Amino acid sequence: MLTVGTNMAKQPLNIGLIGCGFMGRTHSNAFRQVSHFFDTSFQPVLKAVCARNAQAASDFSQRWGYEIHATDWRTLVESRDIDLIDIATPNDTHCEIAIAAAQAGKMVMCEKPLGRTAAESMRMVEAVEKAGVRNMVWYNYRRVPAVTLLKILIDEGRFGRIFHYRAKFLQDWTISRDLPQGGAGLWRLDASVAGSGVTGDLLAHAIDTALWLNGPIDEVSAMTETFIKERKHTLTGQVQPVGIDDASAFLGRFENGSLATFEATRYARGHKALYTLEINGEHASAIWDLHDLHRLQYFDHRDEGRLRGWRSIHLTDSDHPYMKQWWVPGLQIGYEHTFIHQFADFLNHNDSPNFREAHATDLVTDAVLASASKHAWCTVTQDQEKE
Repeated sequence: MLTVGTNMAKQPLNIGLIGCGFMGRTHSNAFRQVSHFFDTSFQPVLKAVCARNAQAASDFSQRWGYEIHATDWRTLVESRDIDLIDIATPNDTHCEIAIAAAQAGKMVMCEKPLGRTAAESMRMVEAVEKAGVRNMVWYNYRRVPAVTLLKILIDEGRFGRIFHYRAKFLQDWTISRDLPQGGAGLWRLDASVAGSGVTGDLLAHAIDTALWLNGPIDEVSAMTETFIKERKHTLTGQVQPVGIDDASAFLGRFENGSLATFEATRYARGHKALYTLEINGEHASAIWDLHDLHRLQYFDHRDEGRLRGWRSIHLTDSDHPYMKQWWVPGLQIGYEHTFIHQFADFLNHNDSPNFREAHATDLVTDAVLASASKHAWCTVTQDQEKE
């Protein structure tokens, strides 16, 4: 005899996505996949997608299953049929869209960095907090199972006092002098759109992870470099000065007394997305590498001497963070799953990092750029956004 299964009714969550580039795809994949693997009280509904180009919006909506498409983001913000606005657009649009969405009573999710400056992101923080709407920023590397496990181990006190934190994020895609700046594909090279270069793009990821794992950063001493000073602008066809930083490195001191080194560049030939971090404490150390994202290298000095050494923890078992939702032990997941994890957490009311937490990262990136400009140590303060 056949029986018909019944599912508990879930509250629909109507999503309006603004932006249909690379990040729009990662977010849409998370929206579509999350209910297949995670138990949540909400059922995502891909209601509408918006892009400036009508054909791009139409093609994207058909590919990913959005009900409607639009070319004006205000249509989504003003719609009574949409509960959540997801911002996956260039950085110069984040502030206006987020504030309008908050004022319309929508939940708001936003790509990183939250703002081009801390002053800009503070306006967004104030808007969502005044409206009392839920908000989150897509710092997805927190949701890598190995990084989440590292957070758990630190919070359990296994490392003891922390002495050092070091991180680097290396790419090589802007080395060519012939590469233009600006436009749909290259807006990250246009300072008016991006705000900064690798500091706000790559280092922002490393800083967010560091603040989450090791607490606030008090002061920084930084240097930046723009290796190619002029590029043709895609939109104007004119050769213009380059205003973004191609490389950025800084020393830092955490509130807990530990020392930090951070580096990011788009001029490390042979590296496409090398993001690594290491943390050293009085009892233990750990290393993580995005290229081997399932693995945490871990050393504990309290191990028996003859067996003491670095161990390689391959995170695929059900008692590892997030992994019980996926495959059998030994089988891996990838980059795209970090966005599914983050959206699952959001649906289950874990909104971290929220706008205020992401603003803390913007305070640090502002201080890094200020330090590099002044050739001096700069304090990271809550007044930084007023500078």
